[in-house]
Amino acid sequence: MGHIPGTPDELAGRNTSSATAPERHTAAVVADRFDRFTWRDTFEQSAGLRDLAAELTGRHDHAADLLTDVFLAAYKVTPRLREHTELDPSRLVNHHIVNSLVESPEFAELRRETAGDPYAAAMAVLAQAPALRRMLEHSRDAQEQAERNAVQTADASESVPQTARQATEAAAQQAAQALAMAAPGLRAAARTATAQATEAVRQEAALMHAWGVGPGELERLPFGERARLAERLRTSRLAEWAELIGRFRQMADGERARKVEGATGELVGVTLGDDLSRVVPSELAGLGLPELRAVFAARYAAGELMLYDGQGEQSTGKGAIIACVDTSHSMYEAGPGGITREAWAKACALALLDQARHAGRDFVGILFSAADRLQVFRFPAGRPAAVAQVLDFAETFLGGGTSYQRPLSAAGALLEEEFDDTARARGDIVMLTDDDCGVTEQWMRGWNDTKHRLGFRVFGLAIGAPRVAAADSVLDALCDNLRPIEDLTDVHAAADLFRVI
Repeated sequence: MGHIPGTPDELAGRNTSSATAPERHTAAVVADRFDRFTWRDTFEQSAGLRDLAAELTGRHDHAADLLTDVFLAAYKVTPRLREHTELDPSRLVNHHIVNSLVESPEFAELRRETAGDPYAAAMAVLAQAPALRRMLEHSRDAQEQAERNAVQTADASESVPQTARQATEAAAQQAAQALAMAAPGLRAAARTATAQATEAVRQEAALMHAWGVGPGELERLPFGERARLAERLRTSRLAEWAELIGRFRQMADGERARKVEGATGELVGVTLGDDLSRVVPSELAGLGLPELRAVFAARYAAGELMLYDGQGEQSTGKGAIIACVDTSHSMYEAGPGGITREAWAKACALALLDQARHAGRDFVGILFSAADRLQVFRFPAGRPAAVAQVLDFAETFLGGGTSYQRPLSAAGALLEEEFDDTARARGDIVMLTDDDCGVTEQWMRGWNDTKHRLGFRVFGLAIGAPRVAAADSVLDALCDNLRPIEDLTDVHAAADLFRVI
């Protein structure tokens, strides 16, 4: 197999083969032309790989081939290494390094994350860079011995052709002995490097998953776009929210699994009736005894079964879900566990975006603060939510004071537009705020008329501010259901919201 073009060895003008040396491979990992194309394409797109290759080439003439081997060992589903006797003696160091990586127990775990994924395989190479530097340093003596032997082999084959094979075998044996001296250090470094690479790849995958970017979507993203997305998530304040968002999504998934169409909302007690979907377990236990079945039937006919009583909310809406998120200065305040009110509100809003996606409903995120500060993000049900738009929604913070009228008027106008276009009513508005502010009587009359005409519901989440949830607050008057959120570490405080929206 020849040298892969476009790598730093060629860019530096090095001639890495000898016209008179016996034909030997320069790659330790067996690869076909598609594998080689994948490596070239990935190398050209990754500035990190190019920088690493340029740096390591200063220490090792064949660093580009080493990086190729490390990449392919992670990328290929079943990587196969050549026998060291098949390699050019100058590449024996590469063979020993890659062999140490592949044979480490941790390498199988790494390939579960990287096999078939060029971006993840490139990440693994970069994550192993510190160990590769140490391994090259550790094997420098063996490397120099192998290269001296390669020169001796070339000279022997030129001057005494009949002894070329013997000279080659002797050179390979001497190089192997030199490399064997470095083997224990290489194995230890390989185990550490592979474990660190696995952790780096998994952390990035978990970060992407927390933001709703699935494996399939990641694989479709161009390399550069995926790298920029990962960098944005790692370095911005969004990285601090990933764990919270992940917990919200997990909670919402669980609530969707429990959800029953027509559910009455938050359970607040026990009542009597004939709704079998809300029968308490003790009533159902009577069905197991033949002598009590007739009693159960009679009580069912009379509407006297004991049922769980709910908050009195309507069944799931059909129109858009609109999350109005307060981004005034006070929302930047941190609560228990260091979680800010803004972070909790936006994590909840992103879980509502998922809720809308599962139900085939439009989602709109409205960020508001003072009356002159408003930003609207629309996510139609008919097309995928662009990751960049989701991140823009999460990152945007307006600051300033708080006004209810403008965001709610905007939400009402959007639902009216949807009703006029598609005749869909019964949308849901969720207000996420930590403040209470006044509204005019004229605005309130118009708001109530719009609400009655379109049949939408308004849910309120008073975040970290119990006074906002008081019975005499403006927010309470605006909402059909208002929930106080006092512990920002508890995502389940809003769990019942995902059963009724």
